[in-house]
Amino acid sequence: MLNNKWMTAALLLLSLSVRAEDTAPAVSGGDAATQLDSIQIKAVADTPATPPNVPSTVESFTSRQIRESVNSVSSAGALLYVPGVHVRERFIGDVNGGLAIRMYGVNSSAETIVYADGLLLSNFLNNSCCPGPRWSMVPQSSIDRVDVMYGPFSALYPGNSVGGVVLMSTSMPEKFEAHASLDTFGENFKLYGTDKDFYGVHGVAMAGDKAGDFSFWVNADHLDNHSHPTDFTPATAKAGVPAAAGQFTVVTGAYYDKDIANNTRLNTAAISADHTIKDDVTMKLAYDITPSLRATYTLDVWQNDSNKAVDSYLRDAAGNVIYGSTNVAGPFRYLRIDGKDYSVTAPSVSLTQSLYHMHGLSLKTSTDGTWDWELIASYFNQDKDEVRASSGNFGRTASDAATAGTLTYGDGTGWHNLDLRGEWRPDGNLKSEHQVSLGYHTDRYVTKSTQFNLVSGVNFQSSATNTLNTNSRGVTTTDAIYLQDAWQIAPSLKLVVGGREEKWDATNGSNFANNTNVTYPDKTVYAFSPKASLSIRLSDDWELRNSYGRGVRFPTVNELFKNVGITQVGGAAATPAQIAGFPAPYNVALTNNPNLKPETADSWEFALERQLNNGLWRTSLFGEQKQDALVSQTDLTTIPGFSISSVQNIDKVRTYGLETALQESNILVHGFDLSGSITYVHTEIEKDVANPGLAGTKLPLIPVLRATLLGVYHASDALSYSLGWRYSGREHSGLFNTTTHQYPDPNPGVYGGRSNFSVFDAKVLYKLADRWSASVGVDNITNEKYFTLYPYSQRTYYASAKFDY
Repeated sequence: MLNNKWMTAALLLLSLSVRAEDTAPAVSGGDAATQLDSIQIKAVADTPATPPNVPSTVESFTSRQIRESVNSVSSAGALLYVPGVHVRERFIGDVNGGLAIRMYGVNSSAETIVYADGLLLSNFLNNSCCPGPRWSMVPQSSIDRVDVMYGPFSALYPGNSVGGVVLMSTSMPEKFEAHASLDTFGENFKLYGTDKDFYGVHGVAMAGDKAGDFSFWVNADHLDNHSHPTDFTPATAKAGVPAAAGQFTVVTGAYYDKDIANNTRLNTAAISADHTIKDDVTMKLAYDITPSLRATYTLDVWQNDSNKAVDSYLRDAAGNVIYGSTNVAGPFRYLRIDGKDYSVTAPSVSLTQSLYHMHGLSLKTSTDGTWDWELIASYFNQDKDEVRASSGNFGRTASDAATAGTLTYGDGTGWHNLDLRGEWRPDGNLKSEHQVSLGYHTDRYVTKSTQFNLVSGVNFQSSATNTLNTNSRGVTTTDAIYLQDAWQIAPSLKLVVGGREEKWDATNGSNFANNTNVTYPDKTVYAFSPKASLSIRLSDDWELRNSYGRGVRFPTVNELFKNVGITQVGGAAATPAQIAGFPAPYNVALTNNPNLKPETADSWEFALERQLNNGLWRTSLFGEQKQDALVSQTDLTTIPGFSISSVQNIDKVRTYGLETALQESNILVHGFDLSGSITYVHTEIEKDVANPGLAGTKLPLIPVLRATLLGVYHASDALSYSLGWRYSGREHSGLFNTTTHQYPDPNPGVYGGRSNFSVFDAKVLYKLADRWSASVGVDNITNEKYFTLYPYSQRTYYASAKFDY
């Protein structure tokens, strides 16, 4: 168990480490600077190299590879061709860019971790795509390299690493340098009644210098982009007899298709076309207190104004735009389309204003001697987070003129983290037979969400708040200690073994809905996670690594406490009377679960690596056995005759897969680099007490197959060409339906589905002069229409110019 004694021990560790550092030889550089067992990495090599003492597979992508092959302007684009990895970036500037790694899909934000120089970018307030990691807080142009470590095999990272850990690293300048770039991009998007060009611009200015022991860099990043619509409004057919005279309006312009269940669908409007204006300023300061001790401070301020517009396809006989129907008697009670009557929910417009800031502080020694230590702390807070949404409108009144709606505040939501770590080498150098990592971690996550109804009769864009609609409150904290030893048993044999002890608390949980407030009791959970990895060098060219690790992923504050309304009771829409008849807390229409247990994954990997003349070929067999998996499903056992859908614990889930990846330079011809990967995953629910019929079926959002292929040809020192291919196979949108005995998406390749895709990208990079370079590129060359519920970008063109001093 963790208590104040562990805090005392951690502080004692720091004290001892400081004294050890004072007497250690002042050695700088060396392999330790690229060691993944340190949170902060400093690496500027042009070719990836697996850092030492890592207990699992690592794939890397360098700044040179990013410049030569990636068109995307976000830091998430750096992961585009990493094996088994995908980011749900639907358009440029998407804040909901969920990360998928191997056995975990894009809605598993709490089951993968993203760090930048040790600062946490992942958002563990929820386990979803939305929002994704704070990618924009790291300028892509500042990234030296990205390392992806698969699975929960290192004791240095929390149980959120069950999917993997992404470590982005930057470096401080050694002399004055300045960089500026301008990117433009655009696409022609065609779907249903939308056929329109969407454009954007992105600019970056960065400067840094070093004077004596002090160094700094400042980066300003601006994005102004009009995205394609990501959502569409369907119509609902009227049951029974046709509407009476005077109770309908004849309209045209709707578009028919089939939904994911192969039912005929009528689409009436495009919505959520996001005009986003983002400004991100990052300042990083470093001071070398001694030749081997550096203090670094990072400040990031991020603001975003987002205006999600709508475009109704419907027109009346006079050519007027019709936005929707109403439940009030009159000519817009129904809309008649091709002789049939429909109810059409008016598309909603929303306005978002956000201002976030992050602070990071680190103290780190680099003696490469007997002791090194590091302290790193980060703090993230949503100073302003306001979403003003209209309730839509009906008839000829545009949605942005709506006189009712809601205003949701997320101000004060955020987290802070502290890590204190020591590295002990008994032999006093990097070749020590034992290299021991030990440390202490603590974090705190706070959710604050409050939604008000707006005063009716006033335009929603300026209306004041009226009554409280819902709110959610809650806090989770984790304290952990860990120990890991990398033991070089023999020249060809290395054992990395460790463990992580964690104490997790959920406190101050409450909800308000339907004029009722519900509070939840506090809870505490303890967990221990063992880790072990054995690497065997079979020959100069072959190495085998066997890894095991347990990852314990605790529920997020939103899974525990966020308001979620009951939508179905016994397979039909819930009525107010049914909701009122539910036992507490469900009688206030809440389906969050404050009693969730953590999910526990016992993971393993067998990796065989072959060193090539100019590269590396790896094949991995991997898998996990998970207990109490946290999945949104329907509980058939809560109340006789009723069912409730929410995030619940599924008793047992088994997943396994196979991956092969290749990176090689100067293949076939000098200057041609080739990399590629194929990842196969199979997942199956083995036991589910709450919904027994799901046993033997698959988890959703995990594609059976992913693949990448990237070729880069260096025609000269100044000119390079790249062509890349990304593939994702079949994945289901939801769990198996035990009533219909099929998955919900027999027709996945449409809006609302999770389609497979095969996408080609190209880029040409040319160095114009000593300090100038330019590039042109295109993503999705074949203009494939593919979906992750919402449509991804169609064929998109890029042009960029960059100045480096």
